[in-house]
Amino acid sequence: MANRLQYETSPYLLQHKDNPVDWYPWGDEAFQRAKDEDIPILLSVGYSACHWCHVMEHESFSSERIANVMNRHFVNIKVDREERPDVDSVYMTAVQMMTGQGGWPMTVFLTPEGEPFYGGTYFPPNDRPPLPAFPKVLQTIAQAFQERREELVDSANKVGEALNQHFQHALEATTLGESALDEAARNLAPQFDSYNGGFGGAPKFPPSMLIDFMLRTFQRTGANRSLEMAETTLQKMAYGGIHDQIGGGFHRYTVDAIWLTPHFEKMLYDNGLLARAYVDAWKLTGNPLYRETAEGVFQYVLREMTSPEGGFYSAQDADSEGEEGKFYVWDMDEIDAALDERTADIVKRFYAVSATGNFEGRNILSVPRDPADLAAELDIDQQELLETVRRANATLYDIRAQRIWPARDDKVLTSWNGLMLRAFAEGSVAFDRPDLLEAAVKNATFLRDNLWRDGTLLRTFKDGEAKVHGFLEDYAYLASALVSLYEATFDVSWLRWADELATAMIEEFADEDNAGFFDTSVNHGGLITRPKEFVDNAQPSGNSMAAELLQRLSILTGNVDYRRRAIEILERYGTLAAQQPNGFGHMLAAYDFAMSTPVEVAIVGDPDDPATRALTEVVHQAYLPSKVMALASSEESDEIAGFIPLMAYRTMLDDRPTAYVCQNYTCKQPVNNPGELREQLGLS
Repeated sequence: MANRLQYETSPYLLQHKDNPVDWYPWGDEAFQRAKDEDIPILLSVGYSACHWCHVMEHESFSSERIANVMNRHFVNIKVDREERPDVDSVYMTAVQMMTGQGGWPMTVFLTPEGEPFYGGTYFPPNDRPPLPAFPKVLQTIAQAFQERREELVDSANKVGEALNQHFQHALEATTLGESALDEAARNLAPQFDSYNGGFGGAPKFPPSMLIDFMLRTFQRTGANRSLEMAETTLQKMAYGGIHDQIGGGFHRYTVDAIWLTPHFEKMLYDNGLLARAYVDAWKLTGNPLYRETAEGVFQYVLREMTSPEGGFYSAQDADSEGEEGKFYVWDMDEIDAALDERTADIVKRFYAVSATGNFEGRNILSVPRDPADLAAELDIDQQELLETVRRANATLYDIRAQRIWPARDDKVLTSWNGLMLRAFAEGSVAFDRPDLLEAAVKNATFLRDNLWRDGTLLRTFKDGEAKVHGFLEDYAYLASALVSLYEATFDVSWLRWADELATAMIEEFADEDNAGFFDTSVNHGGLITRPKEFVDNAQPSGNSMAAELLQRLSILTGNVDYRRRAIEILERYGTLAAQQPNGFGHMLAAYDFAMSTPVEVAIVGDPDDPATRALTEVVHQAYLPSKVMALASSEESDEIAGFIPLMAYRTMLDDRPTAYVCQNYTCKQPVNNPGELREQLGLS
């Protein structure tokens, strides 16, 4: 018989609906029962693409024996961390405080009031040193709650105090300066893996936000080392097993230091961040590998991760048929059977396919050799080599599509959609791809129609139902994406929505006492503390994204309070970011924006006029990380200037589409020639 989770929409929660565990979703009902019966809470947090979450569900939560113990001694709450990042943030911080480490699945024991007193991650069904058996943990905790209640409550109170101090602690403000950015770059350099790219050793996660900072550092200082760090990482990842060579897109991370063996789940947020990194690298260097890699991400998302209505799905599992990675790996015989002899030989050498394989007897496809060297060895043109591989990839994709697919988490999360929407918007104009722009507009329209209600942004959409009040990251990520979408379409309605979101974000999340923003709004409740995060982990923190967003919006709308709030964030956390750059990649990008003299480009002309497009393409295809752009026809410029002061008093020169380049309250002579615009932007 299905439990209460059968009424939820989260794919992760629904994976547990048939467990014999008497699961509750997060909410008042569960906490009230715990208080009424005076029994502890077992909180289990995970997500649908989490391999070890599946393992624990199969081993323990599906076991009648273990479920009986859970049901007898605890109120059991199951949470999808992707739906409730606030719950995850608070209790993950608590687990890390108690144990020194964290991860998913997360298992936390709480008092009836929600205060944590013991926690961990995965527990096996039987003793597996150093991990104790889950039933033993359950019995020990239940007994301790009955016999040593005062001791546990005291421990919980201390954890609660530590959580409050962690989230509410305010750093002293410091004066901003470029020296902090230089310090951050210096502190990153010793951690760089010069041979494999990336930072540190195994396991290795894609450092998309640090790549952004490195590209910006090169642009700001001309330091070739920064560009080398970014490019080495981008190339090694593109050629590695972390990159799905056949289907496009990136897996979550690799268990090794050489980007070969991934943990095979694919997450929307990773791919949104990485797509932008490759787009920016292409704009800066022109390397076709970066464009091809970014376009592969977009193709993957459109083909496998987009709903008919335009929403982007959240994730794909690592497992299929009960085996991690089975969907993605290849036997040499499969490739021989799929391709003609010559093509198969080229593909096997290109991807280093062998009879013994590199992953449990099979082959993860990667490109360990420079294609130019292989082409020379094969005595063929490099372009011919790459075209042969591309055609073979299409064949292999069709064959792979006949396998049993990994499960897909098809909920739509606002914040993650914001990351991918921004990538689509910026990629569409960089690559002159109207199809990508169409997808971006469709996605934004879907979000506006389904997740924006009477001035309130919602977090998640699944099966026709939108729910959960949006968090700081939802507001900040989406508004930032809408600024990029405005600059791609020049449809001012997107910028107006971004401004509405920013206004609501300030009203609902601002910490007026200590600067910055809380992760939860004034309308969120039920947590033992109000989280406030500044560290950039797998995704940008809501505060670092807000710091960038508010600067961009301030320039476009003329709202000086936006910039003030952004600078306050950077003044509080810029020094820490410089000292510990690994945890502040996006914060450093926002800091770089603040230290730059942003380029402001106003264009007057019909957006459909080829002459206007010639001007906008100069800006869209250039690497200008600290720029804003606005456009209006000559008839609209005065009207739009009321909302976008940058457009005030702009007219066409000689009745031709005209560009105005401004910096620091000073504008250059208007131009209507793309070459002259490139010169003014320092691109020629």
